[in-house]
Amino acid sequence: MSVPATASGTTAGTGTETVKAGRGRRLPRYWVLLAVVGVVLVLSLLRVITGAEDLTSSGTIIAALIAIVPIMLAGLGGLWSERAGVVNIGLEGMMILGTWGAGYFGYHHGAYAGVAGAILMGMLGGLVHAVATVIFGVDHIISGVAINIIALGAVQYLAALTFIGLPGGGQTQSPKIGDVPTVTIGPLSDALKDVEDTDIFFVADVAAILRALCTNLSSLVIVAMLLLVATWYILWRTSFGLRLRSVGESPAAAESLGVKVMRYKFAAVLISGGLAGLAGGFLAMVASSNFRDGQTGGRGYIGLAAMIFGNWRPGGLLAGSGLFGYTETLGLRQGGTSVHALLLAVAVLALAGGVWQLRRGQAVGGAVIIGVGALVGALYFSIDEVPGDFTKMTPYIITLLVLAFASQRLRMPAADGVIYRKGSAG
Repeated sequence: MSVPATASGTTAGTGTETVKAGRGRRLPRYWVLLAVVGVVLVLSLLRVITGAEDLTSSGTIIAALIAIVPIMLAGLGGLWSERAGVVNIGLEGMMILGTWGAGYFGYHHGAYAGVAGAILMGMLGGLVHAVATVIFGVDHIISGVAINIIALGAVQYLAALTFIGLPGGGQTQSPKIGDVPTVTIGPLSDALKDVEDTDIFFVADVAAILRALCTNLSSLVIVAMLLLVATWYILWRTSFGLRLRSVGESPAAAESLGVKVMRYKFAAVLISGGLAGLAGGFLAMVASSNFRDGQTGGRGYIGLAAMIFGNWRPGGLLAGSGLFGYTETLGLRQGGTSVHALLLAVAVLALAGGVWQLRRGQAVGGAVIIGVGALVGALYFSIDEVPGDFTKMTPYIITLLVLAFASQRLRMPAADGVIYRKGSAG
């Protein structure tokens, strides 16, 4: 029996008033393009004002894509799981399993086997989480934390068992893995480089971004973006996605209408694990050239934060992943100079946001944001370069600030994290 959809795309009985209000807040799709153009304009203006040429260089964009994709894939895994009502704190552990899977299978059987091995190992972690939470009703947070701890120890044991004695391998790393294919459009890349080198305001910046998309672009980056689009289409444009989201909103109502709640939850967590495993495989095969112990660096947790920032939707997840990945890249490539330039942008945007909040009648929130903007602005004018130790903290600080300021507009699935027993609808 199919689930009747309301105008909001969710099952009946899940709060139509809330959903209608949410629909009223949605922006037209052309605003996405305007937002992208606005971001490029701001960065181009910052480049001209501050002289931080690396803000929009093609090298920075290429490195940023490599930093963004594993966070986005982990967040995408979290989105599948939480849309079905299962909190997946174990994304980090599933990524760790994926790094080993890519290292082992990639070394012995080639790059494509490495990708498959990463996905399968991530799905193995997802299977454990699904059995614990969906079948046995274990608290989702406890299960996820346990998976993170178990995966860390298991991978250290497996690495010692499988990589010691191999050329270039050891207890903390695998031998070199075969490279995944890359895409380069030579003539277009060369032409765009000539435009980038002109340093013309905005034009050179757009050329640099386009050049990054046609120069040594990893095929896994393309696959990741296709998975993002596929997730949006499946979850919001198919009956399967409608049923899966209904399970995360009101499992009792969904079951009363004939939806196999446990089956959808189980499938969603397995998909979640596979995507997280692929994220780990990306780190091993694209961001690096082999498996290394501690390679994930907490990106599973950041992916979860990016998903929350994106309000449990693919487009917002991409924006959150881009925010973290780009700021991380700047800190690694040009250090304190580029991050110092970003302080000016943060200060101006915070002041503008505070004024907007005041105009809406939110005096306390507006005053706090203006205060933060003033402090950041004072910091920008008082120093010439951000110390190296602080540049490593910048992505985390910016992510926390954005989550704090955006928290009032977030709406998680209504039954997210709720333990559900089969037959509860009766």
